[in-house]
Amino acid sequence: MSASPTTSERELARLRWRCRRGMLELDLVLLRFLETAYPRLDAAGQAAFRALLELEDAVLLDLLAGGQAAAAWQNILALLKRC
Repeated sequence: MSASPTTSERELARLRWRCRRGMLELDLVLLRFLETAYPRLDAAGQAAFRALLELEDAVLLDLLAGGQAAAAWQNILALLKRC
């Protein structure tokens, strides 16, 4: 995987660890996104993804399943759903 110039291999390793959740469904979606889409995001998109990882599993799963999300999450959630 080629990382953006601002993303070190160490940071990617940390993010991989944070993508590992208590639900296999989330693991699969988040890790696939990290490997395929994250490196192409701009700094704001990468920050949004990192912030999204702070959410609890149940909340994140609800958002990915179409639950109500704040406007700040709309773009990153749309990208995650396409991955």
